[in-house]
Amino acid sequence: MKTSVVAESGKVNTHVDWRQIVKWLLTSRALDDLEEAKLYPQKKINYQFSARGHDLSQILLGALLTHPHDGVGAYYRCRPFLLTQGLSIEDSLAASLARSGSFSDGRDIGAVCNLPSQGRATVLPMAGEVGSQFTPCAGWAQALVYRREILKEHSYEGAIAVALGGEGSVATNGFWSALTIATTLRLPLLFCIEDNGYSLSVPGDRQTPGGDIAKNLASFTDLHVLDGDGTEPAQACELLDNAVRFARSGKGPALIRLAVPRLSGHSGQDTQTYKSPEFIEEEKTRDPLGKLYQYVVPALLSEREWQEVERTVQQEVESGLQAALDRPAPDANSITRYVFEGTNPDGSRALQRVGGLAVEGHVFPSATDICQPEPTRINMLTAIRRTLEVELRTNPKVLVFGEDVGPKGGVHGATMGLHDTFGEARVFDTSLSEEGIVGRAVGLALAGLMPVAEIQFRKYADACTEQLSNCGTIRWRTANRFAAPIVVRLPGGFAKCGDPWHSVCNEVQWLHALGWQVAFPSNAEDAVGLLRTAMRSNNPTIFFEHRNLLDNSWARRPYPGDQYLLPFGRAKLIRQGDALTIVTWGAMIQRCELAAEQVGTAADIIDLRTLCPWDKEAVLASVRKTRRCLIVHEDTLTAGFGAEIAATVAHEAFLSLDAPIERIATPDIPVAYNVELMNATIPGVEKIAAKIRELMEF
Repeated sequence: MKTSVVAESGKVNTHVDWRQIVKWLLTSRALDDLEEAKLYPQKKINYQFSARGHDLSQILLGALLTHPHDGVGAYYRCRPFLLTQGLSIEDSLAASLARSGSFSDGRDIGAVCNLPSQGRATVLPMAGEVGSQFTPCAGWAQALVYRREILKEHSYEGAIAVALGGEGSVATNGFWSALTIATTLRLPLLFCIEDNGYSLSVPGDRQTPGGDIAKNLASFTDLHVLDGDGTEPAQACELLDNAVRFARSGKGPALIRLAVPRLSGHSGQDTQTYKSPEFIEEEKTRDPLGKLYQYVVPALLSEREWQEVERTVQQEVESGLQAALDRPAPDANSITRYVFEGTNPDGSRALQRVGGLAVEGHVFPSATDICQPEPTRINMLTAIRRTLEVELRTNPKVLVFGEDVGPKGGVHGATMGLHDTFGEARVFDTSLSEEGIVGRAVGLALAGLMPVAEIQFRKYADACTEQLSNCGTIRWRTANRFAAPIVVRLPGGFAKCGDPWHSVCNEVQWLHALGWQVAFPSNAEDAVGLLRTAMRSNNPTIFFEHRNLLDNSWARRPYPGDQYLLPFGRAKLIRQGDALTIVTWGAMIQRCELAAEQVGTAADIIDLRTLCPWDKEAVLASVRKTRRCLIVHEDTLTAGFGAEIAATVAHEAFLSLDAPIERIATPDIPVAYNVELMNATIPGVEKIAAKIRELMEF
């Protein structure tokens, strides 16, 4: 539907609880006043993002979001909205003051919020980047449709997702990706754009041609577009009611742009010197607080009643401040908790409140780490496909998606036939946006599903690094309130030839990206066990599928059974010896085996299988036995994961060593296309064999 609406101010809407609207707005202003005039100048808080001017429209929107399955992606200027969803004054100030028990328990800035549902909307974990809220909202919206239509959960009827953003956010990849997802799938997603004319100091017409995203999108297919003044109570109320009703109707997404003034700097330290004095004065005349007063006094409230609300708010803010100040500082001893799922001090499971399958008590079929092999060997592609098929069949909350994973079956063939078997709702193609693939997966997981997203090649994951990074830290940033357990399948590494785009390995990046489990199978059997573990885990997992191993005869193994689970952090001793320890993973396993055979060295060859967690004890035990250590990997040498292993061995087994720790890796260059150049770059059998001889002769 292509609709552009501009509402006119009208009579007082008596269906709205205007007294509550007044209280929320006065509370928001009192909190901003307190922080701007007292707490920020006194350096009791380090960040301050005033919502003056944005507050009325956010509050009117929040008053309409009463469904317990509504999900909202907000940003750092959204405290007024959170007040409508149950945020207490004390918790708000505790977050600003970095006291215990706040949104993040002092781990994140106070304006970067989250809020599990208190009978109204769930406010998804915010992030510090502009526009990163949009694609997780699209995922939440898709999950609402899936849970309602596929899982037949009637409690999701009428629920919507809402993404709030400023005018600057509409220039981001996340906005356009979410817009594509929402319109092509006709999702119940409302984009609410608060346009104050400036992205920090950059005018809106530098963000959007003409400075008005609503006009630009008026002809966008399958998008209901509304435009108006967010400072006029009647008009804003009418427009927002229209937008929310449309989104709840199931007809597709809506976008509303509301013009608002920003009656303060971008943040507490912004002096707004880029605005003329005349412009600032003109903005003050558009203050929605004054307009709200004129709208409700005396039509709905007397002057005395307004003043009574003001006094009540002031008392509540003073009381909330004292309570927040009385809270202790966060426990410094707990700062390393919640990177991954863990246990409470009493030993019980420390389960997040929102996100993933575990919080809803999902029960998986029985599993074992004992192999029950079939008689014939299969390649890794078949192993991955069969594992996906089993999990799709036994868990209705699994969704598999990415570019070309549907009818085509994936560019590598790993999802061949799954679309035909399980249908479009469960195995589907996405638009060409890695930001959209991973951001959508985050939203799906936050809404209680198990998304398995494919990025066609490792290098293409660079486009979604922001979403991947944020996903990994959700649990830690929210002090275990939220988690987004997803699986991201990443094919990569060299194959029949190389090139700088399809042959990237760079697995170490996901070891720097906090909160990610990283699995790197070297054969079909391990691929089954590790992928099943990842899909049943309560932590997000990068599942690396090496291109050279997908149909490699060496990597073929018997299928280990539909119940086979391989615990993360358990390395495998490929061959045993007492002369040398070789630590490796992925496609280097075969090459290390061949090199050891060529030299005739009795070596322990250890396949780590997972890099986070990695089996440190297995490596140390072997090194203490053999007294020599060689680490081989395909990633580049500088800052590759081999450096971490070497540092650990040097620190914890130094006195056991009879020779220096050695590493073989790819030089610090991209992988070349020419096969001879590729072979000169990637660690080969001859190079590994030469290093083995050198170590043995030391």
